Amino acid sequence: MAPTASVATAIGIDIGGTHLRAGRIAADGAILARSRMASSRDPDEVVSHLIALTDELDDPSVAAIGIGVPGRVDFGQRRVLSGGYVDLSKVALAARIEERFARPVTIDNDASMAMVAEARCGAGRGARHLALLTIGTGIGGGVMEDGRILRGRATAGQLGHIPVDPAGPPCLCGHRGCVEAMSSGTALGGLIRAGGQPEGTTAASLIERARSGDSIAQRILTTWAAPLRRAADAIVATLDCERVILGGGLGREAAEAIALLPPEPSWYETEIVPAELGDDAGIVGAGLAALDDRPRGRRMVMVNGVPASGKSGVANALAGATGWPVYALDTVKNPFLAEIGAVDRPFNRGLGRASYHAIFALIAAAPAGTTAIVDAWFGFQPRELLEVLLAEAGVDAVLEFWCHAPADVVAARYRGRAGDRLPGHPGPEYAEELRELAARAEPMRVGPVLEVDTSRLPDQGAMLEFIAANWH
Repeated sequence: MAPTASVATAIGIDIGGTHLRAGRIAADGAILARSRMASSRDPDEVVSHLIALTDELDDPSVAAIGIGVPGRVDFGQRRVLSGGYVDLSKVALAARIEERFARPVTIDNDASMAMVAEARCGAGRGARHLALLTIGTGIGGGVMEDGRILRGRATAGQLGHIPVDPAGPPCLCGHRGCVEAMSSGTALGGLIRAGGQPEGTTAASLIERARSGDSIAQRILTTWAAPLRRAADAIVATLDCERVILGGGLGREAAEAIALLPPEPSWYETEIVPAELGDDAGIVGAGLAALDDRPRGRRMVMVNGVPASGKSGVANALAGATGWPVYALDTVKNPFLAEIGAVDRPFNRGLGRASYHAIFALIAAAPAGTTAIVDAWFGFQPRELLEVLLAEAGVDAVLEFWCHAPADVVAARYRGRAGDRLPGHPGPEYAEELRELAARAEPMRVGPVLEVDTSRLPDQGAMLEFIAANWH
């Protein structure tokens, strides 16, 4: 069986100069398992190690594989164009991993993968327009425009090669004075040696000394951080992003060093903040990007809750705001009750089960990419059946709106409307049984859950934000 929406994960891999890191990543960015191996400059050896890591982490839940690659990548063509510390441009990387594991493979620049993670789970949460600079041996970068990675013709986001000083030192790209040549970890090491500092001097120790008034530490940090701030200013002036995130091994220290610089007020100010996810950003972003990029099936919004919990109002509000169709259990079942006439409660339950199956059959018949809102009390059937039906219907993404209200409110609602329901539905006497059910009922939790208290007017804006935050 294909992975269901409740358990679909991806393997995210980050190719570093020292280590190859990998993790099995959930749709919310959680790392469920992790592994790593030594890196290599030999492309074939790196591929062999990637296969070994993926073998170690693979399980039936894995729906896709994402790989963050140092160097320039054509995302659309899934090709590495040039290498960093390992050159994979002559290796059919995506094809080899895909052939071995029969899963879709997404490859992208490692900084773009880190950007996905920081935007979703880290320092970029809540923003749609971001830039990321990764400060390490070199400087990588990525840009997010309205929630999507900006790619240009293929490889936009080479932010380490923004020129900040035409008379500056030569850069590996062939130009002079790129920010990578002046503000990378390698550049900082050169400044520390040129400044006569003892071996083992770190950015963190320089920052501590600079805060205490050490003029040598202040001079080194200014020389290192000022070009980086100029690059950030250029990014903001060009892109008008909400935040510039500094990641990589020296991201936090770079942000602190910039904060020590004298202020330079301008039109183009924005937040410069350290990344939050550290070394995990690469594997988390690669996993999330792979889940986002895999071939899409169908999506389902579960509007769940016991009878009289206010589900229909929530489902109809969502349908009105999104245009997605509503499949309601009673909408399927009631025409049969009307035609058949009076039936007993066991027959009504059987008809409810048949209607439940019919809803998933209708979703399965809908085109790929369809999103359906399903209004039902899902708890009347086992979770295991739900997972089977989701897989059979090709649903690979689920959000759950858990509708609830105080048990007394639910019972009073049911009692008040019982007289208007078709024969076959339980009568007003069911209100007391429902009161007990409402007090103990729980969401199905096959996907992210938003609790909706229907004893007050639901916040439609919050519901739409929940959808936007989980479906990209």
